[in-house]
Amino acid sequence: MPYMIGRDLMHRWERNPIITRQDIPFPCNTVFNGTPVKVDGQYYMILRVEGLEGRSFFALADSGDGLHFQVDPHPCMMPAASGPFESWESNGIEDPRLTVLEGKTYIMYTAVGPRGHVIALAETKDLRHYERIATVSEPGNKDGVLFPERIGGLYARLDRPIGGDVGSVWVSYSPDLVNWGRSEFVFGPRARYWDCFRVGASAPPILTDAGWLEVYHGVKMTSAGPIYRIGTIMLDRDDPSQVIGRCVEPSLSPREDYERVGDVGNVVFACGAIVEDDGQMKVYYGAADTSICVATGDLDEIIASCLDP
Repeated sequence: MPYMIGRDLMHRWERNPIITRQDIPFPCNTVFNGTPVKVDGQYYMILRVEGLEGRSFFALADSGDGLHFQVDPHPCMMPAASGPFESWESNGIEDPRLTVLEGKTYIMYTAVGPRGHVIALAETKDLRHYERIATVSEPGNKDGVLFPERIGGLYARLDRPIGGDVGSVWVSYSPDLVNWGRSEFVFGPRARYWDCFRVGASAPPILTDAGWLEVYHGVKMTSAGPIYRIGTIMLDRDDPSQVIGRCVEPSLSPREDYERVGDVGNVVFACGAIVEDDGQMKVYYGAADTSICVATGDLDEIIASCLDP
């Protein structure tokens, strides 16, 4: 066992949360679920901010050390107010995930409108301006994450459609980032475990020598409501529908007050991770839908928790 029984594999930064509502330089209800990227030694994070009218949009924060962030004075991406995306985004845009792929930066996010949730994709050259590409799923799908390289010559993504009231993770492929198909089931909830109610992709997959490491969220329903935890799973490099290994215990569970009490209590929900040169992995997560936090873990230990649980 790579860590002490009763302790989380990922270790919270002692000064969590790293971003709260008080750090947002414009009026809002709350901030959570930030997605990071590291460019030339600088950390950037796209934040999900819930505005005063109750719908979400995105803001940009940057940092020199990945711990102390400064938030831009204005949002970087608002729900579309006109055009073909307006009807899909009229109730907000949520849970962004950034992926650098073939030298371009893409953001895959959930668009929310009167027809429900769909996955949408946009491209950015500077993280402050976004060109929408397409809505890339049918309604009832969310938690889309784009792989950082092609697989078998095709773009690939993980997502979380709802089928039979069950939320499971699937993989889909595309020749052009617009038209998606060849969908295959990857993994679903496990009866009685911490992820027995619902699972979904969290961070864009990370390529390791063992395969694709996916940081995912699992939900267990209790009489007091759902509990969201963070776990990991290893997928085959050439065929990510094949699971190589999966953690038994969650890597991070809501234990601190800022994770247990908030707009939605008992939630740790990752939207991205950065692997540092020293083998440490920073996982950025929303806490209780009220703040953004960071936890770190040794990449080798995290991989081992998937392959040798």
